[in-house]
Amino acid sequence: MSVKGAAEVIFSPPVQNWLKRAIYRHNCRMSPDHYRSALKHWYWLFKCRPCHVEEPRTMTEKIHWLKLYDSTPVKGRLADKFLVRQWVAGKVGERYLVPLLGVWDSPDEIDFESLPDSFVLKATHGSGWNILVPDKSALDVARTRQRLREWLGLRQAMKGGFELHYEYCEPRIVCEPFLRDASGGLRDYKFMVFDGVVQFIFTVDRTQGRALRGTYLPDWTRAPFEYTCEADRASDIPAPAGLETMLCLAGELGKGFACARIDFYEVDGDVYFGEITFTDADGLSDFTPSRYDRVFGDRIILPEKKCFKGVML
Repeated sequence: MSVKGAAEVIFSPPVQNWLKRAIYRHNCRMSPDHYRSALKHWYWLFKCRPCHVEEPRTMTEKIHWLKLYDSTPVKGRLADKFLVRQWVAGKVGERYLVPLLGVWDSPDEIDFESLPDSFVLKATHGSGWNILVPDKSALDVARTRQRLREWLGLRQAMKGGFELHYEYCEPRIVCEPFLRDASGGLRDYKFMVFDGVVQFIFTVDRTQGRALRGTYLPDWTRAPFEYTCEADRASDIPAPAGLETMLCLAGELGKGFACARIDFYEVDGDVYFGEITFTDADGLSDFTPSRYDRVFGDRIILPEKKCFKGVML
C-alpha cells in the first residue's frame, strides 16, 4: 500500500483535505530549485517506488522529465481550455470544436438566466475543475459561483505533481453544452501520441462515481496491456464510427510534442475535440503488465532540456 493509500485509510476526509491544502500552500512557497526533489518525493508517496528523472527510461519517468524540462508557454496555451480553441481551429478546423456558450474572467459575470437548461462549466487553467449541470433548475447558483471563485484562485501545478506548464494558463471560466452520446453518458476517446504517431487509445466511461477504462491499438484491436489509473477494466466496445477521423486529427495535433494525449468525443455522428494534455493523469497511470511502461518509454524521444521561467530545474 502506498503512503497516500495508507493516509486515506487512517485519516478522515476532513483531515485529508487539510493535508492537501497544507501541501498546496507549501508548494506555492517553494523555490523552483526544489521542484525536482519535491516531484520525486511526491511520486514516491503515491507509488512507493522511485522516479528516475535524471535518467528516465519508462514512459512514466519520461512524462515526469517533461514536466521539469519541457514545460513551455506553448504547452500552457494548449492546456488552457479557452486558448487551445484557436490553435485547434487553425490546425484542423472549427467544426471539431465543442460549441462555446460563454467565457468569463469572474463567476460574478455569469448570467445564469441566459444559459440553456443544461450545460457544463469549466475552469480553463487546470484539470478536473468542472461543474456538470444536467438540470439548471436544480443548480445552487451561489454555491456554484463560490466553487468557481475558489478554483480561479488555485494553481494546478502546485497541487503536488508539478505540472508546470499550467503556470502559463490564464484563469477563466468557459461554458459548453451538456453533451451525451449513445452510451448514455459521454465516452472519452483518449489517444496517446508521440510526435504525431498514435501509440494506443484508451476509453473512459464514468457512471455512478465509477470509471471504466479499456485500452486499444490504433486498429481497434484490444491491446495486450491495460493502461489505467484508479479505474476498472471495461469490456470490449465497438470502434467509434469516426475512428479514422480521430486518428488523423490526433496525429496532426500531436506533431512536435514528445508525448501528448489528445481526447475526443463522438456525439450524433460528429467528432469533437475534448482537450490536449501533456501529463496524462499527472504521470500516475500504470501499465499492466508493467513491462509496457519501458516498451513505450523507449519510443519517446525527449527534446533538449529547457529552462522553466529562466531556471534550469
